[in-house]
Amino acid sequence: MAKFKFGQDLGIDLGTANTLIYLNGKGIIVREPTVVAINHSTKEIEAVGSQARNMIGRTPGNISVIRPMQGGVIADYDTTAVMMKYYLRLADKKRSVLARKPDVMVCVPSGITMVEGRAVIDATKQAGAKNALPISEPFAAAIGAGLPVWEPTGSLIVDIGGGTTEVAVLSLGGIVTSRSIRKAGDDMDDAIIQYVRKNYSLMIGARTAEAIKLEIGSANGHRDVMEMDVRGRDLLTGLPKTITMTATEVAEALSDTVYSIVNAIKDALEKTPPELASDVMERGILLSGGGALLQGLDKVIADQTNMPTFIAEHPLENVAIGTGKSLEYIDHFKSQSNRLAQFSFD
Repeated sequence: MAKFKFGQDLGIDLGTANTLIYLNGKGIIVREPTVVAINHSTKEIEAVGSQARNMIGRTPGNISVIRPMQGGVIADYDTTAVMMKYYLRLADKKRSVLARKPDVMVCVPSGITMVEGRAVIDATKQAGAKNALPISEPFAAAIGAGLPVWEPTGSLIVDIGGGTTEVAVLSLGGIVTSRSIRKAGDDMDDAIIQYVRKNYSLMIGARTAEAIKLEIGSANGHRDVMEMDVRGRDLLTGLPKTITMTATEVAEALSDTVYSIVNAIKDALEKTPPELASDVMERGILLSGGGALLQGLDKVIADQTNMPTFIAEHPLENVAIGTGKSLEYIDHFKSQSNRLAQFSFD
């Protein structure tokens, strides 16, 4: 069993949309999109992260921009390993102990299979980590948000990322019940694309859909800005065209994804022991992840569950912070066999 000196080791939030790396004492030191541009003529990586993201929809035929993580798991192993190697090199510039490879704690969805989890660990080691250990995403988010996960009280966290939504009830350092669905931020963007295509015969890209979501998107149709001009390609004429979308229309487009998240929360609550359910009812539901920032989502969840619902202070960073801080608890986890379900050791 490796002995961890977590002061210079790293926590990685390997997300579908973004990758964040946390270094204890310095905080978030890498924050990049989980995107890679590949040249199919030379079989080489053209760009990684922000540079690759800026190329989306603007590349020639021999270059494609891909997201190697889909639904919270690795879809392209080799590309993921190359991308992580690049990010670990960026992180090394912030570390003071460069002679030693870092030990890495990396988050994975709670519903991940053993094969999918092993792929994440192997890719992390191939990228340059000395040791790599997984931690379930909602548990990391709860630690990062400051929930009392080690106490004998129930806490409910909902982490809405790019590819998955993780719902978990936590108590005494473990996950009591959880629900993981592959409905999250990316599905919201895709729903907007399909809505515009169906109702306006207009083709828009993923970046435009994301801009619509951020500008006038909401779970209940209420925004300060209620309209937005949207530009795309008319599917009937093939020519550029501009339409005006309203916040009400965007809310309608997002409704299926929003209620999938609500239903996942209800499913988790139905499986929660009564005593812990009472704690959750008193303490409320905490939302984390980028999807938590969808305006009105907290109100919709509160109305549907009859429970107070709050947004975490740093929803975009909670998983990375919790993943890094979890390195401090490794000895605790090793000594408590009933909590080993949160980690998998080599």
